Amino acid sequence: MKHQRTAAAVLICFLCMLTACGYPTGTVTPSGDEKPRTAEASRPPFEKPENEYFYFLATQKERRSGHSDKAIVWLQKAIEIDPDSSYLRRELATIFLQNKEEDKALEVLDDLLAKHPDDIKGLILYGGIQQIRKQNDAAIRAYEKVIDFDPSQEKIYALLGGLYLERNQLDAAQRVLDKLVEKFPKSYAGYFLLGRVYLGKGKPALAEAAFRRSAEADPESLDPLFELLKLAREQGRREEVLKLNREILNRDPENSRAFLDLALYYRQVGMKPESEEILKRLGERSRSEFEVLLQVIQVYVDAKRFEDALYLVNGMLRAAPDSADLHHLKGYSLFGLKKNAEALPEFRQVTPESRFFQDAVVHIAFILQEQGNVQEAIEQLQVMVQKNPENAEMKYYLASIYEESGRYDEAENYLKQALDKDPDNSRYLFKLGVVYDKQKKKESSIEAMRRVIAVDPQNASALNYLGYTYADLGQNLDEAEQLILEALKYKPNDGFITDSLGWVYYKKGDYQKALNYLKKASEIVPEDPVILEHVGDAYLKLNDKPNALKYYQKSMAKREKEKDKDSEKLKEKEELQRKIRQLK
Repeated sequence: MKHQRTAAAVLICFLCMLTACGYPTGTVTPSGDEKPRTAEASRPPFEKPENEYFYFLATQKERRSGHSDKAIVWLQKAIEIDPDSSYLRRELATIFLQNKEEDKALEVLDDLLAKHPDDIKGLILYGGIQQIRKQNDAAIRAYEKVIDFDPSQEKIYALLGGLYLERNQLDAAQRVLDKLVEKFPKSYAGYFLLGRVYLGKGKPALAEAAFRRSAEADPESLDPLFELLKLAREQGRREEVLKLNREILNRDPENSRAFLDLALYYRQVGMKPESEEILKRLGERSRSEFEVLLQVIQVYVDAKRFEDALYLVNGMLRAAPDSADLHHLKGYSLFGLKKNAEALPEFRQVTPESRFFQDAVVHIAFILQEQGNVQEAIEQLQVMVQKNPENAEMKYYLASIYEESGRYDEAENYLKQALDKDPDNSRYLFKLGVVYDKQKKKESSIEAMRRVIAVDPQNASALNYLGYTYADLGQNLDEAEQLILEALKYKPNDGFITDSLGWVYYKKGDYQKALNYLKKASEIVPEDPVILEHVGDAYLKLNDKPNALKYYQKSMAKREKEKDKDSEKLKEKEELQRKIRQLK
């Protein structure tokens, strides 16, 4: 449901601005010391084409012509002549980055920073590329070095603080952002991010003060006002809510987000006719202004505020009852509320002309599958695949239906077709690994998971899956432990990953340590029969038969409720019954 420019694309543009990438103007200085040359020295000595400046000019000519491959060749020749030039290496890294060849860009920057560890622009590029690759530990280290070497880098403080905030490392974020606003008292981003930090720390008064400073720093931005509005609404300050809404609408009289918020507030305080009138106007606007729908998606649907989204969409549908887009949003909200039977007819009203048609078809298929109409679900997706055989995503969803139905060969076939179109898609690779596992193709499953991790090193699901697979096989247990510990860095309170770690220690023979982790996992996910059985296994190894039996019986009670009757599940159930009989 995202309808916005990718974060990676935005960050690339931002990095280029920060490091002055792109075509230079005026006198260019590609030398190692980067000191301005005199006009005489700047003149290209065409009688000596081996000069690095000649190659640099050739590079820029090819870049302007859109021939990045040729530009790279010329630039590499310039670097051969002047290997100490930081500027030339940054230019080469930049071209690789703009070509989406991040690995090659990092190789160039690694060489640069080995020779010039305090190269500020090189560190910024390096940190930004690592951020694009979701290698946030490396990005943070690079950004920390930048502000250590050059405390005047205002934007880097904001990037660094944002990364810490994203990881919920609130103290670290506050440390960086406090420095930012101390050095740059008019920093809009600094105060805005500090407001978010204070909210995370449960300090609404400090958050409000920070958002007000942010609004003062950039009177054109409405984001701080919306944060203040949210705080005022949560605290029941009715007059402040209305005042802030008026202020936003005075600045932007057509702001749909403000009107949506106001409609919800009017409903909350019992002003239903006023709320309905606002939604009626928004419904009419939504026919021609996608921005109205986008605000519903970004502020309410993406935030899983499905009850609010449903109220807003229902109000708008009264003015636009034939809007396929609104019916889709209603269906999506009902689906989010697990009211799938009610969602199905809404999705069926989404026509092929709607931008949401593909998403609606996928939801129809999954609801039909859930209702037991598997063949109809498959047919829905097959029609879409036949109409657009280049659509890898639709093949992925069709494969998912086949996998859930136990038709693994068909699932494998469609996943391979999807990967032909998008070979580095981590979702497709992960699903293929799962399908291989269910086909008992363990080596193929392991290879697929390794490919996921190569493409997306922070993919906690793949790290855990591979680690647990090794543990279950009793192989590579040290590697399994490291994989699962890495997964826990990204999902520290995940019960299934915690269970995997406990199972590694069980396989290593450290049963007490295993029990500690397995019990913790059972507290996080108390309904999972496999985790409960693992706890019983650990107790049994510690010769605590009463507790082993207790957890086995808990596991059996959960398994009795399962509807899944595939052969593997039945075997697991029979094995558990055997354990219980032996203990009795």
